[in-house]
Amino acid sequence: MSTQQSVVVIGGGTMGSDVAAIFYAGGWNAQVVEPSSEVRGRLAQNVAAAADSIGVFGAGGSVDARATIADIDWSDVGIVIECAPENLKIKQAIFRELDTAAPKHVPLTSNSSGIPISKIGEQCATRGRMLGLHFFMPAHWVPAVEVVRSEFSDEAVAQEVSAIMRSVRKKPVQVKRDVPGFLANRIQHAMMREAIALVDEGFASAEDVDLAVRYGFGFRYIAAGPLLQKDLAGVDIHCAAAAGIYPYLSNNTEPSPLMQNLVENGDFGVKSASRKGFYDWDEAGIEREQARYQAALKKAMQILRDEDDANAR
Repeated sequence: MSTQQSVVVIGGGTMGSDVAAIFYAGGWNAQVVEPSSEVRGRLAQNVAAAADSIGVFGAGGSVDARATIADIDWSDVGIVIECAPENLKIKQAIFRELDTAAPKHVPLTSNSSGIPISKIGEQCATRGRMLGLHFFMPAHWVPAVEVVRSEFSDEAVAQEVSAIMRSVRKKPVQVKRDVPGFLANRIQHAMMREAIALVDEGFASAEDVDLAVRYGFGFRYIAAGPLLQKDLAGVDIHCAAAAGIYPYLSNNTEPSPLMQNLVENGDFGVKSASRKGFYDWDEAGIEREQARYQAALKKAMQILRDEDDANAR
């Protein structure tokens, strides 16, 4: 990819600035559309800091804050990534404007974590170039990004977007239908439903559930995904275990009482005023845990980068 290409990111909040940092680190110019003058004022600093934390591997990138879509310079834009709030009406309004403002060859993507791109773009004429492009928080650290097609999406555009993401060191995952939750969140929520049910029903504490995942089966996931791991261990063993376990797994169709009670009480975790969630927090504990979490992500990313570099040789 040319180092002079630019990405347009709609929304300059945490996710938007981290997405811009991915491209900035790879030498792309980043135009970030953000209506808040206060947020625009610190965008360049936030993007550069996030890019520095993952390692800048390109050259010639820049960050330009724009107040509106009308302010975008389209001359060198290679992709648009919408990172606006998770609200269907807001996203639809943005895509209606992009539908006519963006040159027809530019892919238009949404970082929605759950709203289908078919819904977001349903009032647009150029739906063939519209895709979901779902990043995981923190976007600049987690390598995977889901490339989500609707029934209207052009497969060639999906492949083009995947190539762009590979060029900035991301791992694109092809999702062929924009089902609710896409791919990763469906898998993640299936596990979370069981994890919370085990705590809710008194089988284990939150601490022991987290230990079981981090130091048990989750430990293996940096080396192999669940299906590859079963091929290595034996599908027959998993099938036999599944026959005895599946009948007892949670099949709730709504969030567990434990989680609903936490939300109703305003106990969202570290961001809540109560500083409560599944755990109780204080300021020192939050700072310590966030630092440990960032350090662990950095080491995990380096393991995967080393593997990629070895495979490329």
